[in-house]
Amino acid sequence: MILASSSPRRRELLTQIGVRFRIQAADIDETPLAEEPAVAYVERMALEKARKVAEEHPQEVVLGSDTSVIFSGEILGKPVNNREAEETLQRLSGQTHQVLSAVAVVKGDREKVISVATEVTFRSLSDEEIARYVATGEPADKAGSYGIQGMGAILVAGISGSYSNVVGLPLTETAALLNEFDVPVWHTEEL
Repeated sequence: MILASSSPRRRELLTQIGVRFRIQAADIDETPLAEEPAVAYVERMALEKARKVAEEHPQEVVLGSDTSVIFSGEILGKPVNNREAEETLQRLSGQTHQVLSAVAVVKGDREKVISVATEVTFRSLSDEEIARYVATGEPADKAGSYGIQGMGAILVAGISGSYSNVVGLPLTETAALLNEFDVPVWHTEEL
């Protein structure tokens, strides 16, 4: 199987469940379309990533994925700088937002995409806490400006849904999807 992503978190999550894969990141335009709903956006991104790599490898199973943070109907991407990260975290402070992931699997002309939503509630954060967290550098490459699997874990008061989805790949649903394409999980032999 080929993972159409360079995300270290997706790599770690697939390894965690014993999936054998290699990586070939897909370079696509990730700009949302005008008036595009969040679910349609993440599903389109996941499919485009998988399709792009599958064009070069039509006999192989290719997995593409996309994760977005949604707050008040707005897709919150990765921050462009520290100030934007601080502004995003101030908006999320004391609020509930949604983490939405799509997973697409493509092999030849066969493809399937699913999406998973998780509700995440932040505790109330002081401006000083936000500044200190942003200074760690962790928010720089994260949608929504935080990483639940890292130092950002203490920002989260609770979640409803899949934890691995918030990290970047909903494992239960991904394993079921891979099973449909005969890609085994819990692989035990050496790669």
